[in-house]
Amino acid sequence: MLALTNWQPNALRQTELSFTVGRIVLNCAAGIPLLGDLTALRAATRQEGLPATFITPKVPVDMALDHTLSVDYHGTRDALRLNMALEVERNEERFAFVKWALDAYPSVRLLPPGSGILHQLNLEYFAPGLLSQDDVYYPDTLVGTDSHTGMIAGLGSLGWGVGGIEALAALLGLPVTLCMPDVIGVNLTGRLPPGATATDLVLQLTARLRQLDLVGKFVEFHGEGVSGLSIPDRATLANMAPEYGATVGYFPVDAQTVAFLRQTGRREEMARATESYYRLQGCFGEQSAGAIDYTATEVFDLTTVEPCVAGPRRPQDYIPLPRLRSSFNKLMQASPATGGYARETQRSSENEISDGTIVIAAITSCTNTANPGLMLAAGLVARKAVTLGLRASPWVKTSLAPGSRVVGKYLADTGLQSDLDQLGFATVGYGCTTCFGASGPLDARLEQSITLGDVVTCAVLSGNRNFEGRIHPSVRAAYLMSPPLVVAFAIAGRIDIDMTADPLGEGTNGSPIYLKDVWPTSDELAAVAQLAGTPEQYLSVYSDSQASDNPFWDKVPSECPGTDYTWRAESTYLREPPFLAHAFRASGLRPITSARALLVLGDHITTDHISPIGAIPSDSSAGRYLRGLGVRSTEFNNYGSRRMNHEVMVRGMFSNARLRNHMTPGREGGVTVHQPSGEIMDVHAAAERYVQTNTALIVFAGAQYGTGSARDWAAKGTRLLGVRAVVAASFERIHRSNLVGMGILPCELPAGMCMNALGLDGSEVFDLLDIDAEAQPGQSVTLIIHRSDGSQDCITLTLRLETRSEIDYVRAGGIMPFMFSHAKCLPN
Repeated sequence: MLALTNWQPNALRQTELSFTVGRIVLNCAAGIPLLGDLTALRAATRQEGLPATFITPKVPVDMALDHTLSVDYHGTRDALRLNMALEVERNEERFAFVKWALDAYPSVRLLPPGSGILHQLNLEYFAPGLLSQDDVYYPDTLVGTDSHTGMIAGLGSLGWGVGGIEALAALLGLPVTLCMPDVIGVNLTGRLPPGATATDLVLQLTARLRQLDLVGKFVEFHGEGVSGLSIPDRATLANMAPEYGATVGYFPVDAQTVAFLRQTGRREEMARATESYYRLQGCFGEQSAGAIDYTATEVFDLTTVEPCVAGPRRPQDYIPLPRLRSSFNKLMQASPATGGYARETQRSSENEISDGTIVIAAITSCTNTANPGLMLAAGLVARKAVTLGLRASPWVKTSLAPGSRVVGKYLADTGLQSDLDQLGFATVGYGCTTCFGASGPLDARLEQSITLGDVVTCAVLSGNRNFEGRIHPSVRAAYLMSPPLVVAFAIAGRIDIDMTADPLGEGTNGSPIYLKDVWPTSDELAAVAQLAGTPEQYLSVYSDSQASDNPFWDKVPSECPGTDYTWRAESTYLREPPFLAHAFRASGLRPITSARALLVLGDHITTDHISPIGAIPSDSSAGRYLRGLGVRSTEFNNYGSRRMNHEVMVRGMFSNARLRNHMTPGREGGVTVHQPSGEIMDVHAAAERYVQTNTALIVFAGAQYGTGSARDWAAKGTRLLGVRAVVAASFERIHRSNLVGMGILPCELPAGMCMNALGLDGSEVFDLLDIDAEAQPGQSVTLIIHRSDGSQDCITLTLRLETRSEIDYVRAGGIMPFMFSHAKCLPN
């Protein structure tokens, strides 16, 4: 606390902070594996004679089963029921484990599948505004197992995303450690102009802030423009902190915060206490420009926001709407080496689709699908379009996945859901879908046409991530945009149009209909807003902690209650985590000699490139493994559902169809070159071959390695492949932390040096020296490159272990071995 009090805006950042959080939130993608790791740790400590109570959550935990839905059915009013039934059928074994865990760890509060997305549930229900214990009040603080946990900072709660590895330590009462951060002030001026949405603001500001290198830094929004943003608008902006690179994008507690607590049905005494507490602390209300000293300040004028999109593969690739057509056409002429889609030979499709055809239009992700202003605008666009006789293009797979069931209520109460239904935007479920890669299958004939014609098809979605290979394997280009624009593009059916000048289609009378003809006015939005987001709607949804409209959840069988879980050897979904085995307890603080490069990668490698996501191909390493166990390909499910089977997950590592390994130029996908044999093979097969010769492995990469989701499997799988270190030009925050949590050494190239400057082709042998048990945070280490021509180069790297706790974790072999060896010292 004293260190925080003495924070200086431009001091040298060497002070280590130990941050004990007030609560934790878990999504199921990382939360279920976390419960598995927790259970394995409990079993190991029980064998040492410790009681079960030593391994149990020490802070309140809220969890949502929100990443298990897939859009298999769409476009019809029974899609919701059918998808929910299939969701539970596919995940029954995992859900049964969760039911056991709720009994074994009673401090975990769960919202079942069909409730919504964790971040929106946190905003509307979990977050109390202010924490208290024994009549002592303190600010709401948290971490969560998803990089977008920081969405809650729009409500004035301080929280951010961590991987499941780090969250496990926090859950057991250990502090989250970090270096004292820089704080960047963003001074918001003016007001959003008519026609501009919160999504437009987010995409434009993300592009601006990404240029500032905010990794590991806090952002605080201030200035007179803050008061004009609603809490959902602020949450939409806070949600995108990982996309603009920051740890958190914070908004102050003010009158709007307190009003939102009341609007969402929180207890009146808590709303009053929240306002009183922050007023007494002198922290109530937005600060004016110049009132606070920041490390640096960026000014952003809200009046400059204009309709826009971002794509085709990164959230920060901002494109004003009038420039979209020319932007896409340039990409079609540019070579793949420069990020384009040009082909050596032109191929044509046998279907009516061609380059630029939109095949997926999804209103998806908590960023936008629970913001009333955005959702009502989408509904009004649909209403006007239907009235004028427009329909969605028949080849477009349309879907709507609201962030919470409150959205379903107000869309129904305003009658707008009926209009959305008529355009094909029927509700497919309440959970994360297309933005997470759970877009479901395309029409088989359409997909065949795409493949045979090598067509560059597109997806439009109102999510926060559009990384290549994430949305659907057959979609090459994906564009983020507001929900009302998703509706408009679904009607147009193509991405290569100028929405500000070209018609969407023809109306009933044959006349052209333009975007301006269907876009809602401010008065129209205000009229329907009166019926949306009322306290009665929130209270009816969140009447109790187990509220759910999912009749299938109750049918999931419960495992036998008890403090210990019985792992079944025959299960292909649930395997006991291996991370406490003897091999995982070796210190990472030792020299690496005679190592090989497993992969040599470029810039902007995301966790989607690293860890597996989506469907499991039958001919993949993971598919062959499952077939060998007698699992039919129709029952493979997807990687997300098998995250508690490490044998499946490690076989899917680095298997993204768009991964480019510099060791295999001209090829995409999860292949590498084994050395010294020179054989090309899939990454897992090569890693197994290296294990047989006891060869250490290093992954090389460029800038922003590990961008994207807080996916602990990106680090777990890397460790299982035998990788001892990752050498990169720079790291994204959460993935670097996850690597540390698995005992892997993150090493950074000298400032200004890119990966290509190393001149690696994969034939080299490497030594990583100057590492021992007395390692210090941020110290220098030496990389020696032994080249095949007999020459060698010596490079000084920075060891990106940032705190003493991180040193301790790597010395123990990772966070789990550390906690096992210190179980008796865990907080009670």
